[in-house]
Amino acid sequence: MLSSPAWVTLEVKYPDRATAFYEAFLELDVVSETPEEAVLAAGDTELRLRAPGTVPRGGLHTHYALTIPDREYDDWYDRLDERFDLVEHTFGDARSLYFYDTEGNCVELGERAVDGDGVTGLFELVLEVEDLSAATEFYTALGFELVDDGRDEGRVRLSTGDLDLELWSPRLGIADARGGVHVDFGVVAADPEAAADAVAGEALSVTSVEEGVRIRDPDGHYLTLVSA
Repeated sequence: MLSSPAWVTLEVKYPDRATAFYEAFLELDVVSETPEEAVLAAGDTELRLRAPGTVPRGGLHTHYALTIPDREYDDWYDRLDERFDLVEHTFGDARSLYFYDTEGNCVELGERAVDGDGVTGLFELVLEVEDLSAATEFYTALGFELVDDGRDEGRVRLSTGDLDLELWSPRLGIADARGGVHVDFGVVAADPEAAADAVAGEALSVTSVEEGVRIRDPDGHYLTLVSA
């Protein structure tokens, strides 16, 4: 069983500059920082900013979504609208705003009825894939649940309940966002080894690492399953 996101990694040319951006505009706290990688706390999810040079690499032009309390949404919009050309979209009763960071990643802030202040966590991540049907089979076998089959539109939405995973064919989405390539992310799992075994035959690699079990999917994305 899969549950909450543990981290998502973005590839950045200069981690110190990207860190300054996320500190200034999203008010994220720095957990650790080296010349090669900075880790910031996006609520209960780590945002890792990694310089080129290591494998797994961080994602490029990744679209991802962070939760903010609904009572703060208007304040966030007014503040960011002074600096960015925001795009807004409504999903049912929930609003989201979109803008771009310094590396071309599309950041979404979505309002939710959550406790806490500021950014409280990651709720959506978009991966670019070559074969939607094959990728959907891979991630459902891994433990994600199919919640919206939009293959005719070039997209599929899956979920653990705590994290929504969008699989996109190469395309532009809302705010001209794109799915990330070679994304590195982590998800909490009740039994990482058993979940990894379910896709071992289709994965490019399955490796035990310090943080859990790292899987490289058929499109080159890296997912690490972390023990609950």
